[in-house]
Amino acid sequence: MWTPPERLRHAIPVTAWPTREEAARSRLFSPVKIGPLMARQRTWVPAMVPWRATEEGFVTDEVVEWYERFAAGRPGVLVVEATGIRDVPSGPLLRIGHDRFLPGLRRLVEAVRQASGGETLLFIQLIDFLAVRRRPEPAKFFERYLAITERHRELLAQHLGDPSWLTAPEVEIRAKLAADEETQRRVLAPRELEALTYGYRERVTDLQLPHVRALPRVLPSLFADAAARAFEAGFHGVELHYAHAYTMASFLSRTNDRSDGYGGSREERLRLPLEVYRAVRARVGSGRIVGVRFLGDEVIPGGSRTDDAVAYGLAFARAGFDFLSLSKGGKFDDATQPKVGWAVYPYTGQSGYECMPTTISDARGPFGRNVPLSAAVRQAVREAGRAIPVVTAGGISTFELANGILERGEADIVGAARQTLADPDWFLKARLGLGSQVRACCFTNYCEGLDQHHKQVTCKLWDRLDLDDPTLRRDATGKRRLTAPAWTPPS
Repeated sequence: MWTPPERLRHAIPVTAWPTREEAARSRLFSPVKIGPLMARQRTWVPAMVPWRATEEGFVTDEVVEWYERFAAGRPGVLVVEATGIRDVPSGPLLRIGHDRFLPGLRRLVEAVRQASGGETLLFIQLIDFLAVRRRPEPAKFFERYLAITERHRELLAQHLGDPSWLTAPEVEIRAKLAADEETQRRVLAPRELEALTYGYRERVTDLQLPHVRALPRVLPSLFADAAARAFEAGFHGVELHYAHAYTMASFLSRTNDRSDGYGGSREERLRLPLEVYRAVRARVGSGRIVGVRFLGDEVIPGGSRTDDAVAYGLAFARAGFDFLSLSKGGKFDDATQPKVGWAVYPYTGQSGYECMPTTISDARGPFGRNVPLSAAVRQAVREAGRAIPVVTAGGISTFELANGILERGEADIVGAARQTLADPDWFLKARLGLGSQVRACCFTNYCEGLDQHHKQVTCKLWDRLDLDDPTLRRDATGKRRLTAPAWTPPS
């Protein structure tokens, strides 16, 4: 049996999961398959971005109510959404890049403490991201954004068989390119064509950009400052977000071929993620919970695979992280083309699908689809003599499935985001033998569709319930409730 480190020990009380007797009273969950391991583990609610912060990144009443509602279900750990570490505009996402955000974050911490009766640990997920711009109107792109070079002139003259383009006025070159897609494909560089058809996107390999070149010098202190603020606000732990389409995941990716010692080999790709961790640990001290979320498989051509994840997990365990949380995919690299005026969304291609698969995936469906990734990492760190807990998530919606994962030693902690969104009380209902009352997630990704359009995230299973309640807080459209219906356990 895994024994949690001291910093996590209080997160996993022995009364957290249903006993066999409790499960036997539930018509939804099988008492045969809910074993003793379930009595020694606890629910973990991974981060979800609900689009409820202000445009300046401050906590709002809607943010507080969102996390209060989850906390009322008494999860062991609740992870607050991806929160930006820089003091820069980033839309209605939470930010922690300045002390002015502390009052709102303290309010959030206190609300979760009260709603959970002090039972739930509250972590916050810390992220950095590079610039991503919306797909432009073609006319605007050629008028404002494209810098005409001698290369454009030469390729245009070659493509059209007309040397007069070598000296033609820029306005004529821009007009010619704007009018002809075939000419665009022949003349524009790959990144220019991408900026036109998908929107401009920075990469960690853009060493020609001074601020990108400086990332290894800048990011460790930014993450350390953000972590210090998190603990000052009262959070129990921080999760460094090294997954999906964010900056740190890009440093870990096999596609990172930086030539400055921070790309190429695995060791060099790990260099900045480890430097960030060391800066955070030095700043917050040894008694604080600092974990990491990273990818078990990028699911993109030329990207990192499970063998890379195993190596990363071993390195993170040796460095001293308190937990390893595995995810999958969610990359910009294979995202579908956005409409003009929209930004590219990293959960639309195959990598995004594998990150949040739906119920129509294949014969297996979405259920436990990512578990083999966490199992591979856990086995490797155990064989290396490390007891660091490994968190798995993705399509886990029943205690039967969760218990099987734990019994087989595929993970130490089970996370459930979409199922907890569907029913924040599902864990309590099962413990009370009320499994028939659980709203089971149907994995249609209705919630993810709202996220894609930067709309306030809700669940279709509850967002239209009790709309006649005059005190109900609704979303911006007025058509959906913003939090799951309240539930009172029977006395």
